[in-house]
Amino acid sequence: MTDDLDKLRSAFRQESTVTARPDARKAAIDAALSRFEDQKAEKNSHRHQGSEPGARLMTRAAAFAASVLRRVFMTGSYQKLSYAMAGGVSLLALALVFNLNNLNEFKDLRGPMPQQAQEGAGTSSPLPKSEHPTNQPLGLIAPSEPEPMLERVEADAEVGAAAGTRAREVLAPAKLKRMQKQVAAPLAAAPAGRAVPSSALAPADDAASTAVYEEQGRDKFADHDDNPVKRAAEEPVSTFSADVDTASYAFVRKALNNGALPPKDAVRIEEMVNYFNYDYPLPDSRDIPFRADVEILPTPWNGETKLMRIGIKGYELERASAPPANLVFLLDTSGSMNAPDKLPLLQNAFQMLVSNLQPEDTVSIVAYAGSAGTVLEPTPASDTAKIQTALQNLSAGGSTAGGEGIRQAYQLAEQSFKKDGVNRVILATDGDFNVGIQNPEELKDFVERKRGTGISLSVLGFGRGNYNDLLMQELAQNGNGNASYIDTLSEARKVLVDEASSTLFPIAKDVKFQIEFNPSAVSEYRLIGYESRLLKREDFNNDKVDAGDIGAGHTVTALYEYRPAAATGALIEPLRYQTTAIPATGASAEEIAFLKIRYKLPEEDQSKLIEVPVQTDRVRSELASASNDSRFAAAVAAFGQILKGGKHTGDYSFEDVQELAAGARGNDPFNYRGSFLELVRLAQSAQAMEPLKK
Repeated sequence: MTDDLDKLRSAFRQESTVTARPDARKAAIDAALSRFEDQKAEKNSHRHQGSEPGARLMTRAAAFAASVLRRVFMTGSYQKLSYAMAGGVSLLALALVFNLNNLNEFKDLRGPMPQQAQEGAGTSSPLPKSEHPTNQPLGLIAPSEPEPMLERVEADAEVGAAAGTRAREVLAPAKLKRMQKQVAAPLAAAPAGRAVPSSALAPADDAASTAVYEEQGRDKFADHDDNPVKRAAEEPVSTFSADVDTASYAFVRKALNNGALPPKDAVRIEEMVNYFNYDYPLPDSRDIPFRADVEILPTPWNGETKLMRIGIKGYELERASAPPANLVFLLDTSGSMNAPDKLPLLQNAFQMLVSNLQPEDTVSIVAYAGSAGTVLEPTPASDTAKIQTALQNLSAGGSTAGGEGIRQAYQLAEQSFKKDGVNRVILATDGDFNVGIQNPEELKDFVERKRGTGISLSVLGFGRGNYNDLLMQELAQNGNGNASYIDTLSEARKVLVDEASSTLFPIAKDVKFQIEFNPSAVSEYRLIGYESRLLKREDFNNDKVDAGDIGAGHTVTALYEYRPAAATGALIEPLRYQTTAIPATGASAEEIAFLKIRYKLPEEDQSKLIEVPVQTDRVRSELASASNDSRFAAAVAAFGQILKGGKHTGDYSFEDVQELAAGARGNDPFNYRGSFLELVRLAQSAQAMEPLKK
């Protein structure tokens, strides 16, 4: 057998090499390629073709690489084969990277992703409709063998969809790994060459993966310095307007819930203190809408000073006995409202309000975006279905024309004016007024003029990023209304349902406070908060000067920190050439201060006066002996001061605030005070993170 094989090998060695003719070789290759392409086309005719740009790009890149490889194989060049394989792999890698980096850019073709589940059990409303078609799902072509995920993934979060603003957020490592698994698993499980359904690529709808990027630094707040310390012998009188707004507390809460300390200008201490209800004594009759209550306690953060707490509470008004209401909802539907905590929350909030109105009340709706328009003509509140449908059909889009919207809202209010009722425009917006009445002063003057006709204006703020707190506060003040900030459905229920009587029905207007300190008893003092509500001394008796309104059941709290005349450590030294104060005698010997409150009844233009001497019997020697209301108000005031930098609170900490508030929680049926304790804990965490952010 071996001899036979040797003979065969010898025969082949002697045979000359057979070379194919060039034309025959080319014809054979072309025929094979043509047959291969026909078979491929027949096979793919049974597959669905994706229409998304990412899928098309992937398919073309893979087809091009395969074509190159086939031609190299047919030519039989090993060196060319290695080059072609390297080039094909590079093309596939580039295609994959391109698809991943541009996934968010193509997502607009299928509409916005779901964001967050609505909070609470209130009536839900649909999210704003997308401007983009959603005919076909976005898909990716899964490779035969899944490639390793990129080490770094960037997620685009759309802020202000119509404005087209985008921001980049680098994901934390734990969240990054979770996102990698969410995207890699569908790719690995899909058959080779098959498109992965877009639903499989969507992140899980949990708290960690639905965090919405919020633009920072564009919110606008008034810049007010803290009230200074004043020497009682030189400036014994302090005058300010009542304030029942609560917007600051809700905005601070939203910032802390997002893991960040709020801007210092966003913290208005009087609004944080007045966010809570206090059990002050009620007036004996409706002829006097409220009565004053004063208590003096040791200052928690300063052992040398005292804290004077002044409180009033308006009489309660049963909803059934309330006057009829003529309400005009002026709703911002501009593109900047296209966010889960803006228009969808707004819709749910107003649906709750409508559900609690009386049949004789009237509702109108004006929406403004680009050009203002009447969504609902004046309609009886008994026609709930019609009003709810109008609210549900709102969608966000266009630029804001707030100035034009306000004009139409007041026209509707005048059209259905109730002579013996409450006539009010309720403005709901993120404060992004950029079209219409361009001059803020002109806008404020317009609202003030309309106030004189008996139509007031209240403001509800939503969202962050475009929030113009400065303008909205001024509009509410000039419109004899109040300003609130809605960050959750629970807050909407508090403002528009639980406290609807306080929000909608005033029992006193132009309420002013004036206190005169006795220099013989007080060395120096300072008013905590109310920086935007200060009045001149002569404004107190001038009925032409506007001041704050108080609704039914509203409580107003003011805090003064003062240093007794006998205490040491005064911050202000007496003047060299000033005459020594004459000691108080007679009836005023026991007086620490004298409080005066001036107000007007809603239907009157002549003010009335309440006078209360503040005597030593109101002083509590120990902090523990003070009422729960006074100690809790002190805790909230300390919290606000620390958030603003703690200029006057020394070493008093968030831990001290929490301890004081926890011991003064008292009766808390709605858990508002309990929620404050959680807010303090969040502030501690945010404060600990601040050095890491710098």
